[in-house]
Amino acid sequence: MSRFGTGNIPPARDNGEVFDWRQTMEDEELTVSSSGPSPTLGHLLKCVGDARKEMTGDETPVHQVLEMGEANIEPRSLPFVLSFTNLTYSVNVRRKMALPAIFRRTNQLGVATADHIPGESMLTGTKTLLNDISGEARDGEILAVLGASGSGKSTLIDALANRIAKGSLKGAVTLNGEALESRLLKVISAYVMQDDLLYPMLTVEETLMSAAEFRLPRTLSKSKRKARVEALIDQLGLRNAAKTVIGDEGHRGVSGGERRRVSIGIDIIHDPIILFLDEPTSGLDSTSAFMVVKVLQRIAQSGSIVIMSVHQPSYRILGLLDRLIFLSRGQTVYSGPPMNLPLFFAEFGHPIPPDNENRTEFALDLIRELEGSPGGTKSLVEFNKQWQSTKHTRSYEAGTNGLSMKEAISASISKGKLVSGATNDASSTSLVPTFANSFWVEMAVLSKRSITNSRRMPELFGIRLGAVLITGSILATIYWQLDNSPKGAQERLGFFAFAMSTTFYTCADALPVFLQERYIFLRETAYNAYRRSSYVLSHSLTSLPALIFLSFAFAATTFFAVGLDGGLSGFLFYFLIIFASFWAGNSFVTFLSGVVPHVMLGYTIVVALLAYFLLFSGFFINRNRIPSYWIWFHYVSLVKYPYEGVLQNEFNDPAKCYVRGVQIFDNTPLGAVSQAMKVNLLKSLSNTLGMGITSSTCVATGVDILKQQGTTDLSKWNCLWVTVARGFFFRILFYFALLMGSKNKRR
Repeated sequence: MSRFGTGNIPPARDNGEVFDWRQTMEDEELTVSSSGPSPTLGHLLKCVGDARKEMTGDETPVHQVLEMGEANIEPRSLPFVLSFTNLTYSVNVRRKMALPAIFRRTNQLGVATADHIPGESMLTGTKTLLNDISGEARDGEILAVLGASGSGKSTLIDALANRIAKGSLKGAVTLNGEALESRLLKVISAYVMQDDLLYPMLTVEETLMSAAEFRLPRTLSKSKRKARVEALIDQLGLRNAAKTVIGDEGHRGVSGGERRRVSIGIDIIHDPIILFLDEPTSGLDSTSAFMVVKVLQRIAQSGSIVIMSVHQPSYRILGLLDRLIFLSRGQTVYSGPPMNLPLFFAEFGHPIPPDNENRTEFALDLIRELEGSPGGTKSLVEFNKQWQSTKHTRSYEAGTNGLSMKEAISASISKGKLVSGATNDASSTSLVPTFANSFWVEMAVLSKRSITNSRRMPELFGIRLGAVLITGSILATIYWQLDNSPKGAQERLGFFAFAMSTTFYTCADALPVFLQERYIFLRETAYNAYRRSSYVLSHSLTSLPALIFLSFAFAATTFFAVGLDGGLSGFLFYFLIIFASFWAGNSFVTFLSGVVPHVMLGYTIVVALLAYFLLFSGFFINRNRIPSYWIWFHYVSLVKYPYEGVLQNEFNDPAKCYVRGVQIFDNTPLGAVSQAMKVNLLKSLSNTLGMGITSSTCVATGVDILKQQGTTDLSKWNCLWVTVARGFFFRILFYFALLMGSKNKRR
């Protein structure tokens, strides 16, 4: 224990000099009287940022606490208290048991017995991630959940944020003593994930502006939405990076700390009442981490409840936290303010040494040491329960002033919180709308964001276009100007089969598009930034221009070079059926991306299914020759109808002949005999059949070829409509895949 140490207890807030920003508020006509409402988050922090910039020229957030009393602002009398009681969450896990271990125990007779508990599976067991966790968080404060890796920090945050399926989590979560419904929680709260999930080619300003378009209603003018974004940029200390793209592995962008602050900004644009954060300081240096928590402190002081998990806060960050919960293997080992840590551990019998500067390091090291001891942390858990029942804990109930959840939310809305279309309705569940904007507004914003992000990565479309042009050029040179002979007809069949399958294989690159956006989509839709239906429609519309261009490039490269029939009308249909194939293939792959979460697994499934579609399309084996138990696959094949459509477009002219006279012997063993022998054989055949067949007699037309291929069930236009309809069908399936697979909750 000698290794544990501590220093003097840091103050609950920084002790830097507080500058006077009242004059700035007067200049901005934002002076608040003692009896007036509190300023909103955007107004308050914009004043602070402007005053800071005027005094020091520094645009980063100030590191001094805002003394609310200095500005003659009345202390908040409308608090929120988020209470959680007896939260318990368990999951089923596989037991790692070697085969010999099953027979490890023996009875008194020396007979081997299984090490098995009655009523439990031999292969699965139960692991408790949260065990009877209780506590409270209130507005104006930061509640930090601490513990080693695997202690249950993220699980507790998910439990409070309603990210655990109903029925799996035991216990209660209430706001001002009333049960918090899932629908209401979604619109009054925000959840910042541990990973920074952002579009890489959007600038910081564009990213925050997109969030404002989603979260803020149309009742706010565009200038007001823009002003709110600008105030938020100043609040987050991102002014110098406002015009810089976010960046990714292949594009240089903002720093890690700035990216983390952008992630926070997009979730607080609508000034939520409750803010959840999963390790917001993870992966950041000490200065960047402090800046992030400083921003969170300001958010809390504006009237929000801030709950975050943190692995090991620094000395400076500890001074910004109001309440701590230490977890060990899913159990609470300490709950209270940071200043009570020395007294808590002193009474527990492990006083913090006076030379230890960071009390949380001591606490975490002690917890880790107890976890490795035979008794574990049971003694500390029991001591904490006893501690909580004594005078060391303070009660929050007195601070609610008897306000119900509906009354507190209504009062908060009237003072500027929850600007995302909030109204003062009679029912608490209708205080705020489910979505801030209409379906069409969401679709327009989503489309604009997607197009902007794609436009700044032209290399992606360039690769797709290059692949299509190269494939088309290869096909054009191989099948150059096919003639109207039996061999020409057969080569046309091969060209059409390969060309149609190529359009579908080219669409496989759509697989990683949604997989890259998947977690962005999950984060944004989890708290009702927009509808899933608007995302599906936007995703479909933004893909059309690229598909049209690719279709025209492929059609123009191959149609005239191969010498296909039909003239301009034939080319138009050829272009349309290729576009329909691209549309159906893109929709099919997009649907799979919504079902399969892994790129490599998705590619494997796509390639396999497209190979099966080509096999059963009718080119390799005629429909009449397919076994009855496989005929269903022929009709579900995506290649079938485009293939039959282009065949009918090429061979539907009954006046065009592909086999004349002696050409009947081509593609047979008799094709190798001399021309004179073929003429004699043709005369003998003509006499036997009683028909006058000469060298110029047409034996087979295009219609005959269609009958041989069994492609006369539907007209070419019906084949086109079926292909287009399948594209819409897979888009609908994609929507249901998102609807069912984006609950984003643990089970």
